Amino acid sequence: MSTTKKRITVLMGGVSSERSVSLSSGQGVAEALRSLGHTVNTLDAGADLGVLVAELAAQKPDVVFNALHGRFGEDGCIQGILDWMGLAYTHSGVRASATAMDKAAARAVFLAAGLPVAQGRVIRIAELAADDPLPAPYVVKPVCEGSSVGVSIIRPGTNVRAHIARNWTYGPQALVEEFIPGREITVGVMGERALTVTDITPTGPGHDFYDYDAKYNAGGSQHVLPAQIDPGVAQQAMDVAVAAHKALGCSGASRSDFRLDDTNPANPRLILLEVNTQPGMTATSLLPEQAAYCGISYPELCNWLVEQATCRQ
Repeated sequence: MSTTKKRITVLMGGVSSERSVSLSSGQGVAEALRSLGHTVNTLDAGADLGVLVAELAAQKPDVVFNALHGRFGEDGCIQGILDWMGLAYTHSGVRASATAMDKAAARAVFLAAGLPVAQGRVIRIAELAADDPLPAPYVVKPVCEGSSVGVSIIRPGTNVRAHIARNWTYGPQALVEEFIPGREITVGVMGERALTVTDITPTGPGHDFYDYDAKYNAGGSQHVLPAQIDPGVAQQAMDVAVAAHKALGCSGASRSDFRLDDTNPANPRLILLEVNTQPGMTATSLLPEQAAYCGISYPELCNWLVEQATCRQ
């Protein structure tokens, strides 16, 4: 693989709840890009914005590889800073990042594009303390967090609603949606190409959905790719993933997560949950795994993202 050697700064760490995952992503990316001959610096995006800007100005990268996850790294904030500084960066720009991270805004985009989403609405967290906002079972999600942080399932006959509301630390609102039984599947997108469909099964006790621990702990989940599902449903998932990527205005790579209710095999129901504009790049991450299945090595994936980087001034 021939490539123009670049000076690259890998932004990693950050101040979100996904800091440790971002550090792992960033280290992997930096090693892969160095193996291709690029000059690579890593930069931990801490809470002091002045220091971050000064470090970026001193390093003078040709490209910033954004390996941040979660708040400030995935929600349009760092993208706006990089735009202001005139630096080319990987993945999506301000608008797509901010919209995808805000689950309520993303739902509105998906609905307008005719994509399949679960029944649900945004509530004030006080409503959850007072009564069930939807018939159980239903899911409670923070509006602006990633990696399933803060997600809970309220099942019939359980008495956890008041506890969740009392200990809520994700802002004044929450998104509540009907619980979709069945499988968790995901589709990676590179540009306008869907890679494949992965079927994700959390393993071990205490995981009844693909939560944070199942995502990032070794052995926390089993990935089957391509997913052993109806070919027509698999194609639908790939088509919806590309359509969601386009509807949000994403750039580079994204990953769309779905629930597939196949409890009635004669009438399967596919539901789009969210689009991740900064898919994980750790050793256990889904996007690199799907790229490898398609014959794209981890260094090639990292390099492709660098080649897609643009300055959006």
